Amino acid sequence: MSNDPLLQPYQLKHLTLKNRIMTTSHEPAYPEAGMPKDRYRAYHVERAKAGVALTMTAGSAAVSKDSPPVFNNILAYKDEVVGWMKKLTDECHDHGCAVMIQLTHLGRRTTWNKGDWLPSVSPGPFREPAHRAFPKVVEDWDIARIIQDYADAAERMAAAGLDGIELECYGHLLDQFVSPLTNTLEGPYGGSLENRTRFAMEVIAAIRKQVPASFLLGVRYVADEDASGGITPEDGIAFGKIMRESGQVDFLNIIRGQIHTDPAMTDVIPIQGMKSAPHLDFAGRVKAEVGLPTFHAARIPDVATARHAVASGQLDMVGMTRAHMADPHLVRKIIEGREADIRPCVGATYCLDRIYQAGDALCLHNAATGRELTMPHNIPPATEKKRVVIVGTGPAGLEAARVAAERGHSVTVFEAADQPGGQVRLTAQTKRRAEMIGIIDWRMAQCAARDVEFHFNTWAEPHDITALNPDVVIVATGGLPNTEILTSGNDLVVSTWDILSGDAKPGRDVLLYDDAGDHSALQAADVIAAAGATLEIMTPDRTFAPDVMAMNLVPYMRTLQEKDVTFTVTWRLMSAEKDGNRLKATIGTDYSKHTQAKHYDQIVVNHGTLPNADLYFALKELSVNRGEVDQDALINGRRQALETNPKGTFQLFRIGDAVSARNTHAAVYDALRLVKDL
Repeated sequence: MSNDPLLQPYQLKHLTLKNRIMTTSHEPAYPEAGMPKDRYRAYHVERAKAGVALTMTAGSAAVSKDSPPVFNNILAYKDEVVGWMKKLTDECHDHGCAVMIQLTHLGRRTTWNKGDWLPSVSPGPFREPAHRAFPKVVEDWDIARIIQDYADAAERMAAAGLDGIELECYGHLLDQFVSPLTNTLEGPYGGSLENRTRFAMEVIAAIRKQVPASFLLGVRYVADEDASGGITPEDGIAFGKIMRESGQVDFLNIIRGQIHTDPAMTDVIPIQGMKSAPHLDFAGRVKAEVGLPTFHAARIPDVATARHAVASGQLDMVGMTRAHMADPHLVRKIIEGREADIRPCVGATYCLDRIYQAGDALCLHNAATGRELTMPHNIPPATEKKRVVIVGTGPAGLEAARVAAERGHSVTVFEAADQPGGQVRLTAQTKRRAEMIGIIDWRMAQCAARDVEFHFNTWAEPHDITALNPDVVIVATGGLPNTEILTSGNDLVVSTWDILSGDAKPGRDVLLYDDAGDHSALQAADVIAAAGATLEIMTPDRTFAPDVMAMNLVPYMRTLQEKDVTFTVTWRLMSAEKDGNRLKATIGTDYSKHTQAKHYDQIVVNHGTLPNADLYFALKELSVNRGEVDQDALINGRRQALETNPKGTFQLFRIGDAVSARNTHAAVYDALRLVKDL
């Protein structure tokens, strides 16, 4: 038996959880028509196979028709959900993994123009900033109807064989009743804490009447809103005691903060550059004072932090949800003593930010997450060993090298710089994004363990490649900043890379023109503003930095709004010229023919990259496929077999930004889906 605190079993009433690690409720937006079908099931089963003790599905499953999902959630109010949840539960149970689901009514945290176009409801008339709908103030018949909807949804989950449910009581309808900030009701559901918690307790009581006694019921609730006039820690602990004394609640899952705005949500679910486990001590306080089994998750990204949370007695079960998106085999690697092999969560929160922009959750640097039906987490060996040459050590090149080496191929990698990383290394120079280097460090360690041969400080020429008699050549040389976007004056501007690398020092009065909308613009803005410059960030779009997305934007804004920074949208930089010791910028707009002139002493341009692909084109006529990709084979998981040049001696491919300007996930996915079949 292991002495590791994380690997000790935990007894939750009749249910034995085989270790202390869980994935907390979250919605990756994988359902189809509101149902957790094959993709959704495969995602959870992958983690179950690897040893996680409890997988908490949905974040959250809707119990009522007037709680339409704002992204692709499970619809727990439909009877057909039972069959799909039973398939998921049975498969997870086969691997000794307990299964629960989070149920909710969103209340005001939704909108009216989704689903059946019913008005949202809440115990007050206040619009939630994030979702913008003005709710109808809930009536008595709404309350009765929704209580019954909760009970019916819970009964469906019991029928599907789940081990239990968790009720969502943070930011959603239950919490909107509890919080003085959102509850304006009078009478039995408003005013005192006892009244404000009455709705939640009636929901719990109704559920208990319709599910078996052995069916577990927990509540993920805000025990401290950390906001003036909101739920205080004392209120939260008192509510916890109300739940304990009812005898109807089996566990608590602790939340601190609010989620009604992007900044508030980012404090609840911190991203990279923010403090790890910021609410752990508070969760421990609730556990100590309330006495119910206690779960918690909030930026617990690594095994050491999780182990401390359990060993210190602050938690009974520790949530490592984003960490499992990065590496679903995390628990297995702990059990096998391979913690160094765990793919790190770098806190990029690409997963969450995507779903809040109506996408599906994807890990920035694990392209198999969410693609379990088509992409392997464990790379199978090849039937024939090949010599693979890769040029470039950004995320695309290193992922290609890692996967090729795991396939058993002989791999040689060339890199012009003295260190690996490409654009990721440049990104990681910013303190806020320093964790990004984990993407590179993990792959270098994996490659080193598999005897990949690296040649740094080497500008690979075609003869360097052909001298190795390769079977496959993969060009992953990335891209270079594109600043040639003006009608005139392109020679007068610098790139965001110039600022981040230190090749160009910030000016005093700076225009940062950003029509790429990614991190490099705001990272450069941080550097420029920190130097004391007056900075204008301009974009031709109607929003700025759209690819940075909601939660990642928050730390930038907290820094930049304290400085002399102006944000200008819907204006396009047309040209630049010298005007004395200043630069005169001509600025236009896509909306009319209007132009204006403004003066700066430095203009910085962020317009993505152009492929650095000279080597690829030099090698095309030497390759059997002339660089051509069989896209159907790529998409459908078949090996590349095109041969269009009889004189060629190797297959040639290019990936990542060497093809076109995209992001880290695209680069990693390019490499994985190509090389897994070599």
